[in-house]
Amino acid sequence: MTEKEKQQNGELYNSNDRELFTERIKAKKLCAEYNAVECNDFQKKERLLDRLVALRGENTVIEPNFFCDYGYNIVIGDNFYANHNLVILDCADVVFGDNIFIGPNCGFYTAEHPLDAKTRNQGLEYAKPIKIGSDVWIGGNVTVIGGVTIGDNVVIGAGSVVVKDIPSNCVAVGNPCRPIKTLDTAENADSEKMTDIAEKAAEPVKEITQEKPKPRTRHLEVRRIDK
Repeated sequence: MTEKEKQQNGELYNSNDRELFTERIKAKKLCAEYNAVECNDFQKKERLLDRLVALRGENTVIEPNFFCDYGYNIVIGDNFYANHNLVILDCADVVFGDNIFIGPNCGFYTAEHPLDAKTRNQGLEYAKPIKIGSDVWIGGNVTVIGGVTIGDNVVIGAGSVVVKDIPSNCVAVGNPCRPIKTLDTAENADSEKMTDIAEKAAEPVKEITQEKPKPRTRHLEVRRIDK
């Protein structure tokens, strides 16, 4: 079994393997070329992304700088936007659904190293896949660790470190990142508020009658002063 096959199977592999090293160099050259493209040369950016990632849908925007390890393990759905300094260490699959918004300085790291220093120092590592659902907004400076799955309709707060799976329909924040609000509940509350507003708007307007001001009375106190 080759080192690349071990990598794809989630087993310990030698990251200094010649085949893997060559593929990383190829990807980093494409990233460097992509980051150097004029900001308004959208066609060239798209051509480079097609050469770099395994698959992407329509409307892919990745602001420079963008870095990845291999590229061929990255799958992107429709309507993908990533702000500056996106880093994807795609030693394993990194899959994004549709309608993804990613803030600046975010990282998706599938690569993991053994806790045992002796094993780690031999250049051995392993990788776990990352899966992001659809309709997900990831705030700035978020880190997502290998082996994590994020569901659909999720908001990840800025600065979060995601080390465990995040369910669908929630807002999750923190280090470690955890759900703090169910978006379904919030949507229902917003719906109730809008219903109340609509009902009040539909009520007939009461006729406003202006009352005549009451006349003011002034009391004068008269005192007699004898000489």
